[in-house]
Amino acid sequence: MIELEVILGFLGGGTLIGLCVYVYLQKKISHIRQDVALYQERARHLDEVSAQLLKRDEDLRLQGERNAELRVALQRTEKESNEKLSLLENIQKQWEDKFKVISQDTLALTNKSFLELANATLEKFQEVAQNDLSNRQQAISDLVKPVTESLQTVDQKIIELEKSRMSAYAVLKHQVSELLSSQKQLKTETSNLVNALKAPSVRGRWGEMQLRRVVEMAGMVNYCDFEEQVSSSENEGRLRPDLIINLPGEKKIIVDAKAPLAAYLEALEAKDEETRQEKLKDHARQVRAHIKALAKRSYYEQFQPAPEFVVLFLPGETFFSAALEQDPSLIEAGVEDRIILATPTTLIALLRAVAYGWRHEHLAQNAKEISELGRELHKRLSDMADHFSRLGKNLGGAVHSYNQAMGSFEHRVLVSARKFKDLGSVSEASEIVLLDSLDHTPREQQALKIKKVG
Repeated sequence: MIELEVILGFLGGGTLIGLCVYVYLQKKISHIRQDVALYQERARHLDEVSAQLLKRDEDLRLQGERNAELRVALQRTEKESNEKLSLLENIQKQWEDKFKVISQDTLALTNKSFLELANATLEKFQEVAQNDLSNRQQAISDLVKPVTESLQTVDQKIIELEKSRMSAYAVLKHQVSELLSSQKQLKTETSNLVNALKAPSVRGRWGEMQLRRVVEMAGMVNYCDFEEQVSSSENEGRLRPDLIINLPGEKKIIVDAKAPLAAYLEALEAKDEETRQEKLKDHARQVRAHIKALAKRSYYEQFQPAPEFVVLFLPGETFFSAALEQDPSLIEAGVEDRIILATPTTLIALLRAVAYGWRHEHLAQNAKEISELGRELHKRLSDMADHFSRLGKNLGGAVHSYNQAMGSFEHRVLVSARKFKDLGSVSEASEIVLLDSLDHTPREQQALKIKKVG
């Protein structure tokens, strides 16, 4: 019985070791699960940086798969431990049976030999179990270590992302604050401009200033002839265009800058969308009415020569786009009445085209003047050639007369004068010097004679 208790004690010790291993592994798994749950809880509160953690989520998923493999390994270990426990129970039962057989059949065996045999068997089994437990603990540690390191890395990345998010949030907050301040200032300035433009005189003056700026940007101030606030009288009153653009060939373009803007300014101050849309429709109707009013004016009869067309200048792109959005047929209606709607952009293009035409006109005028100057220069060169021809002939005659006079002087006069010297009536110092004859004659004209033009 004592030997049986010893064997049972050893068997119970092996079972206890297996249970301790199981409890340790369960506790380790519990800690791992708690860590995973903690990090999952943290991840749920990081919606702002979820896009940056997609890759990390994939890593966690892979780690989850590895954890699942760990759980499978632990389950397999638990199963093997249970199998070993069952094996131990079977061994215990077998030993009990053997002991019964031994007690019945082999009473001759001594207690010492039996104990030695039992101890050897149990020590061998315990050694095998201990080695197996150490190997499994090392395997579990190797599997858990990468998970722990990965979780620590994820935790560090989360801290870094949180710092980056806070820094970006501070910068964004500052930019939003500046944007709100700029928007508030712009709103105030816009309100002041709207209030100022409500006065018709201010609105008209502003339109004229915009028109002047457009003309300056187009380079028409010093290059093209234009007039501001020119008046023409008619029976029903005075026509007063804001600008007359003179074209080559004494043609003209009339520009009117007194476009109606009141309804559009009221639309900017509307409190609701319905009122705003109604005011924008009024703006389109006012522009159409102004087109009709310009068409009824006698610009084409009062200005001679008659202008090519009349331009209705809208001092801003928004005024034109708002009216056209509500009434898309405004352009066609204006063309039918020979009224062209123009914004600063289109008027600049028109004025530059006019400036281009003036440059060509000046080039043509310069070419005409150059042609007249060439014709006059050719005539003068022809006259000068005639003068040189007559001068050459006269110089040739003068040389011939000079040589004849020199021959007569030498053969007739000088012979008689030398007799005075022979008679001693004159001194040696007063001897008459013999002059040389001229052998050079004027150069004959080699070039063709210039033909007279005209």
